[in-house]
Amino acid sequence: MKLPKTYNYLKKDLDLIESSLMEAIQADHPVLREASTQLLKAGGKRIRPVFVLLSSQFGKVDIEQVKNVAVSLELIHMATLVHDDVIDDAALRRGKPTIKKQYGNRVAMYTGDYILARALECITEIHNPLLHKALSETLVEVSLGEIEQIKEKYNWNQNIRTYLRRIKRKTALLIATSCKLGAITSGLSEKEVNKLFQYGYYIGMSYQIIDDILDFTSSSAELGKPAGNDLYQGNVTLPVLIAMQDSSFRELLLSKFEDPNEVSKEDMEMLITSLNHTDAIEQSYQMSERYLKKAYEALNNFPNTKAKITLEQIAKFIGKRRS
Repeated sequence: MKLPKTYNYLKKDLDLIESSLMEAIQADHPVLREASTQLLKAGGKRIRPVFVLLSSQFGKVDIEQVKNVAVSLELIHMATLVHDDVIDDAALRRGKPTIKKQYGNRVAMYTGDYILARALECITEIHNPLLHKALSETLVEVSLGEIEQIKEKYNWNQNIRTYLRRIKRKTALLIATSCKLGAITSGLSEKEVNKLFQYGYYIGMSYQIIDDILDFTSSSAELGKPAGNDLYQGNVTLPVLIAMQDSSFRELLLSKFEDPNEVSKEDMEMLITSLNHTDAIEQSYQMSERYLKKAYEALNNFPNTKAKITLEQIAKFIGKRRS
């Protein structure tokens, strides 16, 4: 079962969000317009809008508010992708040239800034201080996560707690906030809002851990970027931290990255093979499963509606994801 099939019944609302996204990024300047449109058309699961929609369905749905929240959160996500590609000097995203690759760093940074500004403009259509406070707090944390990721590059002595805090800020919080804001728009109680936030947080943690696993277990064609690219860029992920407990892998890693600028394709292939000979992948999947179990538990007190069943199916899909 492919992920989109689990929420196919939301197609009408998702189509509305997609057209609103396209409308939101139409800039007067042709370069900004072209670069933003290219990024939007590159695709994506639109998982954040899906979480906004599903969380809103536990209360009274106001589709205009839901749409504005969903568009804003997806635009924020898009802006972080553009900025990430500049920081990582990435040439490919989803198998296609990045904005940074096509237009250079300066245009890419301004494109990301423009998309973020449009996101904030979109959310101002909703007059709810609680919603704005939640979003602004998330943006602060996401920014801290980006800075932390830069600071920790090539730091082979960091611990798993540091990694978990980083992926919380990098991925989980925006997904958790998608659930939270969707719940707020439909008038749910504080307790219900918090439970959906927890669900989103646990899902986001699991999702990022599996993404980090796939960097070592999937092919370049499946990833849309070189396999092992996170490690090559100096991003120390969970599989690497666990694999480094194996002395032979640690020695190999430190010898190959003695000068990060000299790491070759052959070096990366050797490191990926060595990592896969440890139990790091299996241990990483086990940690992902623990987060998914907590995600299921967060939904326990909600009625067995279509929205709840879909949220559970998404969790199940993430847990089985191997590509």
